[in-house]
Amino acid sequence: MAKRKPNKPRRRPLSKEERRLQAIYAKSRRDFSAADLQKFTVIEKGIPIERVIKEMEKIQKSYKPKKA
Repeated sequence: MAKRKPNKPRRRPLSKEERRLQAIYAKSRRDFSAADLQKFTVIEKGIPIERVIKEMEKIQKSYKPKKA
């Protein structure tokens, strides 16, 4: 009787570049802390939306379409 092949896919060998990238990504994941994450979750003050809308309305009023 023939032997059954395992269902798991075969792993292809990693190149030097892929191993190097894996090491870099692993190091960056280890070094990423909660303080780093906090930088991305803080809402920074920006330009008020009312000011942006006023500027857009001003531009829209001064816009004249080209005549065909």
